Amino acid sequence: MSGILESARSVLAIPTLYRLWNFIARGDAEAKFVEEYVRPTAGDRVLDIGCGPGDIVPYLPDVHYVGFDESESYIRRAQARYSDRATFICERVRSHTLKEQASFDIVLAVGVLHHLDDNEALKLFELAWAALKPGGRLVTYDGCFVPDQSYLARFFISRDRGQHVRTREEYLNLASSVFAQVDVSIRHDIMRIPYTIIILRSQR
Repeated sequence: MSGILESARSVLAIPTLYRLWNFIARGDAEAKFVEEYVRPTAGDRVLDIGCGPGDIVPYLPDVHYVGFDESESYIRRAQARYSDRATFICERVRSHTLKEQASFDIVLAVGVLHHLDDNEALKLFELAWAALKPGGRLVTYDGCFVPDQSYLARFFISRDRGQHVRTREEYLNLASSVFAQVDVSIRHDIMRIPYTIIILRSQR
């Protein structure tokens, strides 16, 4: 079973197949996420940590967008599609890679936290806090384990490529260790397949 899971995870590292899986599983989840939770306005400065192939870009208004991802294939794909309206950088974002601190209105980490252990996740929250303007917000989106979860939702989440899917309380504890104001939303209906999503909105 572990070999099959590793093969599936490797396949999803290919941008085209990753986007196909997202289309099948997520549908219009990105549009709902942006409209209901990110709520950007034209002119906002947006930092996207782990931007992948840039799938969220079409759902944003005319913003100043900077996306970081370690995957060369994802970044090439993102640049080919959206270089006219976004900046993409192929490396892991760190505090010293940001030219300006406290300069972003919104920081995004979509499907990132559940790939990070607690120390790495804490560093992400700290980096986001430093990157945000006062009053700016970090918005994250990840799979989550909750009580009374449907069998299928728990099944799909347990087989995610990320090995650090957490409970609501575990995600909230990490966010609250850096941000004083954290709003939590649990959604069971945002994807086409049974899946539980936790969305954190942490305001500096």
